[in-house]
Amino acid sequence: MKSYVKLSAAIVVLAGAALAAQNDVAPTNDLPNPYGSVENYFKLPEGRKWGSTSAIEIDKDGRTIWVAERCAANSCLDRATGEMSSSDPVLHFDASGKLIKSFGAGMLIFPHGIFVDRDGNVWVTDGQDNAPVPARGAGGGRGREAGAGAAPTAPAPSGPIGPRPGATKGNQVYKFSPDGKVLLTLGKPGGAAAPDYFYQPNDVLVAPNGDIFVSEGHGAGNNRVLKFDKAGKFIKEWGKLGTAPGEFDQPHALAMDSRGRLFVGDRNNNRVQIFDQDGKFIAEWKQFSRPSGVFIDKQDNIYVADSESESVSRNHDGWRRGLRIGSAKDGTVKYFIPDPETRKRPDFSGTSAAEGVAADAQGNVYGAEVGPQRVMKYTRRSGTQ
Repeated sequence: MKSYVKLSAAIVVLAGAALAAQNDVAPTNDLPNPYGSVENYFKLPEGRKWGSTSAIEIDKDGRTIWVAERCAANSCLDRATGEMSSSDPVLHFDASGKLIKSFGAGMLIFPHGIFVDRDGNVWVTDGQDNAPVPARGAGGGRGREAGAGAAPTAPAPSGPIGPRPGATKGNQVYKFSPDGKVLLTLGKPGGAAAPDYFYQPNDVLVAPNGDIFVSEGHGAGNNRVLKFDKAGKFIKEWGKLGTAPGEFDQPHALAMDSRGRLFVGDRNNNRVQIFDQDGKFIAEWKQFSRPSGVFIDKQDNIYVADSESESVSRNHDGWRRGLRIGSAKDGTVKYFIPDPETRKRPDFSGTSAAEGVAADAQGNVYGAEVGPQRVMKYTRRSGTQ
């Protein structure tokens, strides 16, 4: 019996070692880059400059581009005065980069995620609130994108939190018509703790049948995915803070492939998790690095933005920041567009390169950058495959 127990224990140890080996994915840094950079492609109105942006999406026409930016700063709220910017944060550009529409002034504090549904409606998450700034020394600043104009946050508790004292606005998800009319709002103004919602909603996605998915948790409190029906009625949620399958630490981005599988960019765990639409875990992929943004096109090409490895992140050494492009069908990584900023800790600390990513029907790739405060376009070089 003792021999059997020892043998069983040995098998368990070996199985655990094999699993650990599978999870030790070598950095996918040395891949071809068939793309050329196009700076200053998008034209803003005279006198206006880009703010931080992580929200970029392609219209249902496959050609025009939607961007939600943070009002020439890293927040549309001036926390010193409590006043909202008069600039429209939601911008619609044609395929030549010309601004053709804008809306949302005074509504969004911290636009973070964006999605365009099959009817052309535009969904935007507002990931912060308007609570008064804590007294000096009372807050932490753990939020990865907390920069100029962003609210300091206290060290992250492990359980559900929200709303913060004095919060009356923000932490919601908006559904706009293509012309900017508010069609639906999810969440309580200022935020709410579980079982209500939201606190720090990151991204939103609408499935072909109209079901709505929202990922929540940006460095504090809740780490979960919530599912609603097309009318906004809550259906279910899954996830908590952790590293096991189905657990999250900053579920920062959402995407869906042609098979209806939901991809979650589990950023602080350096992985993409894949689920069915009921929240059943299917797989995890670490080969796409640390995912700030995830986009899947109609051909099931997957685009993953890493804006933090070796700068903000302290647990992902050896991985370069940039955009990784591959197959959502089998998980292969084919191309890598590197971050032009090559410095890393301790010489450089901050989010860099694209945090949001999208690709149009012609295969052009767009990166929305928080730290550099710009939106980049990448096109395939002639003669490359």
